[in-house]
Amino acid sequence: MNRIDSHQHFWIFDPVRDSWIDDSMQKIQRDFLPEDLWPLLSQNQFSGCVAVQASQSEEETDFLLDLASKNDFIKGIVGWVDLRSENISDRLRHFSKYSTLKGFRHVVQGEPDDFMFGAAFRKGISTLKEFNFTYDILIFHRQLPAAIDLVKSFPEQKFVIDHIAKPDIKSGDIASWKKGMEEISKFENVWCKISGMVTEADWNNWKPSDLKPYLDVVFENFSADKLMFGSDWPVCNVASDYKELVKTLEDYLVAFSVEDQNKFWFENAKSFYKVND
Repeated sequence: MNRIDSHQHFWIFDPVRDSWIDDSMQKIQRDFLPEDLWPLLSQNQFSGCVAVQASQSEEETDFLLDLASKNDFIKGIVGWVDLRSENISDRLRHFSKYSTLKGFRHVVQGEPDDFMFGAAFRKGISTLKEFNFTYDILIFHRQLPAAIDLVKSFPEQKFVIDHIAKPDIKSGDIASWKKGMEEISKFENVWCKISGMVTEADWNNWKPSDLKPYLDVVFENFSADKLMFGSDWPVCNVASDYKELVKTLEDYLVAFSVEDQNKFWFENAKSFYKVND
């Protein structure tokens, strides 16, 4: 079975720029580059990955594009561009020259909860479709109401929710997140990445049974047709290793059909991001 990791990051560690990687995350306070990832992908039957922005600058997008040009297992890039910029169309036209650049993301989890209602941001979102760019929604679960309004307002735009909208797995709180996910999953233009779960759980003591209620919700609502695997490597390293993460999902999926497993591990990421085999 072919596999694509739909969500991982590269960086040359900069303690000022990457201040979100605090001392509780010492394991990832270093450089992570393609030569670090490729052995993990190949050992776990992945043929490629989608690299996602980790800092908010066009330099970051250029950095990822450069890595992709030198490593053909990087099948796609989700970059950053200032969606609120007055010249957003010009910037998107510039980036549309790069076939590996599939879409964009903004770290909305770090913004005020009403950020996605902003007129300039929405104008930026409205221009993505013209250039066939996707948009990754990175939020905390409390921001789901704003995300629901966003995806409803742009029915032609393809969206994917990163990290299942970051529920509070560590506390076991599920009710309000579940309600929001049930609602947002009804929109045909929305997919979801099963990624980033272990870092929302108890880093040192999580077990697969802690994740199961959340996995049940997303599979019940999005189905295997709209879900894709993402490791969130190397961030996942604070709570897991790559192999353990993959095995946790393999074990969960054991009762699913081969066809559904193939959608989750490969086909959905391939079709959402329009990546080549």
